Amino acid sequence: MKNTAIAVIGAGSWGTALAQSLAGLNHDVRLWAYEKEVADDILAARENRTYLPGIKLLEAIRPTTDMAEAIDGVQYVLTVMPSHVCRSLYERMLPFLQPEMILVSATKGLEEKSLMRMSEVIQSVVEKRFSPRIAVLSGPSFAREVALGYPTAVVVASEDPEVAGTAQEKFSSSALCLYTSGDVVGVELGGAVKNVIAIAAGVIEGLGLGRNPMAALITRGLAEISRLGCACGARNETLSGLAGLGDLVLTCTGNLSRNLSVGIQLGKGRNLQEIMGSTNTVAEGVNTTGATVELAGVRNVEMPITQQVYRILQNEIAPRNAIRELMDRSLKNE
Repeated sequence: MKNTAIAVIGAGSWGTALAQSLAGLNHDVRLWAYEKEVADDILAARENRTYLPGIKLLEAIRPTTDMAEAIDGVQYVLTVMPSHVCRSLYERMLPFLQPEMILVSATKGLEEKSLMRMSEVIQSVVEKRFSPRIAVLSGPSFAREVALGYPTAVVVASEDPEVAGTAQEKFSSSALCLYTSGDVVGVELGGAVKNVIAIAAGVIEGLGLGRNPMAALITRGLAEISRLGCACGARNETLSGLAGLGDLVLTCTGNLSRNLSVGIQLGKGRNLQEIMGSTNTVAEGVNTTGATVELAGVRNVEMPITQQVYRILQNEIAPRNAIRELMDRSLKNE
């Protein structure tokens, strides 16, 4: 495969894992880190001991804190930042972006105030200079497993089939398989809202309520994601695929899930501020829940699980009482 210059913006666990996968394909990978100590650590020790410890990183990954150095001359810009800084980082990148570059978003979340998906945020910033070529990447994938080269299948979606196809060709490897899709709305909403449901799954785990309610939660959680997605223009089959059901199952059941972990701690009685203060990683579901509740209101979509997660996060209801209220809802057809 021809060597391609790719900028990965965001050196958290997911950004580092994707950089490792791309470096394994002999691409020229520039990994931009917000924290100088992270970039220095990768350069000196070939390891991101802050966010992805224990994995030796390939020499093809070039860490930097200089945005211009990261982006200059690349063909792809893969952004893997927390959703709440997506807009500000794209505004910072804007002077260095060029129309021929393909912008790939691997961030799973919604912008809180605008309720925009990440591709909409990117569009709103970059269109000030030119019409961007955008793709989104999502699906069932834990960063550590991708970095270790475990077999993983995800989805890359774009409204432009050529953009999705070229990203698929450049990013796919023997361990990371990318399927293409034209349903950007479904892929992004599936990836964002599953994190909310995963917090609820963690609450069940933390309360020690067994496997029966977990199965019900995943099933009914998918119904909520599908209702909202279809109301926003997504295709139902997308939400039954890798970026919907697949990602939901992994995040609700896998022990590497940050959102599941937050829910477990909530179920055990810890408060949210204490939980978030004890980790350096981002659980996107915490920020996405409020935006999802607002978006559901705008679209007139019923999302009772999401609503209860929001109330738990706002400390309006105890986790056990939230589960009880869900069980006490009026009887109806599935």
